[in-house]
Amino acid sequence: YDGWVTEFVDNLKKELEATFKEDVSVYFDENPHDRLQESHDVEKSLEGKLNCLIFIPIISQTYCDPKSYAWQSEFIPFLKMVEKDGYGKDVKLRSGNVANRILPIRIHDLEQEDINLYEKETGSVLRAIDFVFKTTAGVNRPLRNNEDHPNDNLNKTFYRDQINKVAGAIKEIIIGMKSEPVMKVGENGQVKESPGEARAEEPKELNRKPAKAPIRKILYTVSAVALLIIAGIITYPRIFKRNTLERLRESGERIAVAVMPFQNMTNDTLWNVWQNGIQDILITYLSNSSEELKVRQTELINNLLRNRGFTNYASITPSIAGNISQKLDANVFIYGSIKQAGRTLRLNAQLVDTKTKETLKSFEIDGPAEEETLLQITDSLKRMVSNFLIISKLGKEHIQLKKWFSTTISAEAFRYYIMGVDAWYNYDNKTAINWLNKSFAIDSNITGVMWFLSAANQQLGRIEEARKWALRYYRKRDILPLRENLLAGYQYEQFLRPNESIKYLIQLLEIDDQDPSVYLLLVYNYLLLNQYDKSIPEGEKYIQILNKWDLKSPNTWIYSGLGSAYHNTGQYKKEESLYKKAERDFPDDPALIYRQAILALSEGKMKDANKYIEKYQSLRKDQSASEAAITANLAGVFSEAGILDKAEEYYRKALSLEPNSSERMNNLAYFLIDNDRNVDEGIELVGDALNLLPDNYYFMHTKGWGFFKQGKYQEALEILQKSW
Repeated sequence: YDGWVTEFVDNLKKELEATFKEDVSVYFDENPHDRLQESHDVEKSLEGKLNCLIFIPIISQTYCDPKSYAWQSEFIPFLKMVEKDGYGKDVKLRSGNVANRILPIRIHDLEQEDINLYEKETGSVLRAIDFVFKTTAGVNRPLRNNEDHPNDNLNKTFYRDQINKVAGAIKEIIIGMKSEPVMKVGENGQVKESPGEARAEEPKELNRKPAKAPIRKILYTVSAVALLIIAGIITYPRIFKRNTLERLRESGERIAVAVMPFQNMTNDTLWNVWQNGIQDILITYLSNSSEELKVRQTELINNLLRNRGFTNYASITPSIAGNISQKLDANVFIYGSIKQAGRTLRLNAQLVDTKTKETLKSFEIDGPAEEETLLQITDSLKRMVSNFLIISKLGKEHIQLKKWFSTTISAEAFRYYIMGVDAWYNYDNKTAINWLNKSFAIDSNITGVMWFLSAANQQLGRIEEARKWALRYYRKRDILPLRENLLAGYQYEQFLRPNESIKYLIQLLEIDDQDPSVYLLLVYNYLLLNQYDKSIPEGEKYIQILNKWDLKSPNTWIYSGLGSAYHNTGQYKKEESLYKKAERDFPDDPALIYRQAILALSEGKMKDANKYIEKYQSLRKDQSASEAAITANLAGVFSEAGILDKAEEYYRKALSLEPNSSERMNNLAYFLIDNDRNVDEGIELVGDALNLLPDNYYFMHTKGWGFFKQGKYQEALEILQKSW
């Protein structure tokens, strides 16, 4: 009566999320009308609910009663069902111990006759996890969260510890059920042969599968990533999983919204007309605001309410609103009220998940109790709701954006931000800069825009512009949250001391060692410094996290980068395996094929190498790349593979195709200098490039490297410092 079971379920859900890497769910029959009637087929109706891995009865002073609904229609049927599923009620754990698939939670000390009844039906001793608060004064009640005097409890148990024990027990049982071979345990505690194993040698034409097939289907085939626990908790059940918005972010579906009439909770009938008025304003605005939303229309919603006899909106409970929303196939519904205190009017609204009845977001706006003001605050409310829904939807594949950067209340600014980041991930830096500038013009509070503007300009070689945005971002560090503060330091140090910038990434991992984006940046920085050994574990960790979350890398860069590190450390087998994995997600990506060509050449697999080179040329032509650019890239392939004569041939051909290109001059110059093939010619070539672009620091570096190779150390020092 005090909501103990509901609170227990909520806390167990949180503990399971902290215990399991996979998604878990708990069935909790919250709706009393969901229970069976005398006219219903009990066995068939219960099949879906009781066909679960673990059954959790809440054992109270009234639970062990053969006449009760829970005992007759849930507890006993579950016992019968588990005897037929090939696994029975007992599971052998990894430790070698045995646990029961019925996991009782005791909230009262029981009479001996109740214990005897339980043990008679289950055939095993009652081993419950206790949530009992008992004192010498005769108190015998459920243990509450945050007890005022926990030490008064004779059992000396703490609520939080017991919740942890329940989650741990569930995990043990599930892991035991996943382990093979599956074994059943007899009454004497001896392990019996599974019925499935006894039939394993029967002829195939009989199509008889081992008894362990059902659980394998659940835990291996269907739920390799999403492990499903359905724990039937007797009393007031409820289903909880990831909320609807999270599911929709992953699926790409549009969000279906139902808006209920607002309830006039004041004593003034003046506001009655606004019950439908606010509803209509919200529906109209949301319908027109975005293609991401599907909004159920006013007439349809209100007709359903009228047909069910709800003409007085004050009688519409959240449960009724949820049922109407379900009828309309809406993912979420908005349920709100108008309240008044003195001369202040308050508009309340909750965005609620239709399935779970979980409140996803609450909105509250105050203003003077005047009709004109109510119109204004309704306008504010409609924008807040719209922005929340659209931003939630737009952020579906951008986990790192939410973790790294300050957000915005402008859906338009956020939309441009997402489009800019998507372009950046796809190497389209010019488009990225265009969208990011638009986002920043609308709302400069999206501080992450500055980070991406700096990165995009840096990749285009616009160093001064990149430095400007990095400095602008860095100057805001005092008002930034810790994660952004560290990122601002990292980006700023990129232009001063690249070695020092890495320390900020290490600090970011101390905050969250499961943030894949930080590992990606570490790979990038170590490769930049040619520290291949250090880049490899960071790249492997990035891929490991993506695999754990069942996510796909946004592009092939991590595979190219990590593959380059493997290549430069001679780990060709690992490199090949990595590319095969990447090929499944990116079958026609030129950057990946480029790396595969280098590997094939390095291993002397000329037939494979030629196939990759031809495919690379074809794909780059489809992308409208110039012949000179393609030729220069092929020179890079042969250069990395150590086939230097062929590389030089391609570099010279690329320059002949674009003889006035400073980039082609520098490419050939650096190759000749770095490989000691013709240092003097290389210095002459880069000198011509610098005549065209005197301030290009890449070209200065090439010339400084040439002077160093010639032993002209003072000249080398001067130009390298200028380059820096």
